[in-house]
Amino acid sequence: MNLDLAGRVVMVTGPAKGMGAAISLAFASEGCRLALIGRDTAAIQPVAEAARARGADAIVIACDVTDAAQCDAAAATTRETFGQVDVLVNVAGGSGPIGKTGAETTPEEFDEIVTLNMGGCFNTIRAVLPDMMARRWGKIVNVGGTFGLRGRAGRLAYSASKWGLRGITKSFALEAGAYNINVNCVAPGMVEGPRFRDKVCANLAEKHGISVNEAARLHAEDYALKRVSTDEDVANACLFLASDVSRQITGVDLPVDGGWAML
Repeated sequence: MNLDLAGRVVMVTGPAKGMGAAISLAFASEGCRLALIGRDTAAIQPVAEAARARGADAIVIACDVTDAAQCDAAAATTRETFGQVDVLVNVAGGSGPIGKTGAETTPEEFDEIVTLNMGGCFNTIRAVLPDMMARRWGKIVNVGGTFGLRGRAGRLAYSASKWGLRGITKSFALEAGAYNINVNCVAPGMVEGPRFRDKVCANLAEKHGISVNEAARLHAEDYALKRVSTDEDVANACLFLASDVSRQITGVDLPVDGGWAML
């Protein structure tokens, strides 16, 4: 299937590692032009170089997504360089406290993750949407999580932030739809990688006195397909929702979780 993404200008937040890097390189392989947005530009540079090695134009822009003015500036720089922003993929986010109950979570911890996971996406969408509306074309893909679909004990702050992101996604989808703009949310389950192994699995292993590998196996057993998702699985879903192959899909939550949320 030809996704017809070649030449599209794609702004990606949180591209330095993990699924953010995989998503960036997936768009590079489709022939897109990339604006890679994040705080640690040194960490992003290797991804930009890998994108260029695949034949893509790529720039790196310093931006803290929790700062609305920096998001406006990043969008302006992208437009000055490439002429427009066709696709926004919001990957930047955090996990918040792991293994803490809601009562144990501090107000500061709660505010921090909500500001990042919800406020960051709100800021970047506001920065790109007016130009998309003027051109009557655009694709916005927010990366949420399945804990924002079912909730999760011990992950209250993170779960709340991803539930909120769903509301942001759906409201923007309703407001932008008349301008031929699709706004959707990809909801990964557990994704294989350092955060999954070193935080989630390590916490479960310590709690139950088992190995990290055994903890990973227990997580996989929760899923219908009996396997944990990869960064590439998430990247493929983002490609689909950024293309006109999905032109009649907006405001949806697309779980990429091997069959856990079962919406």
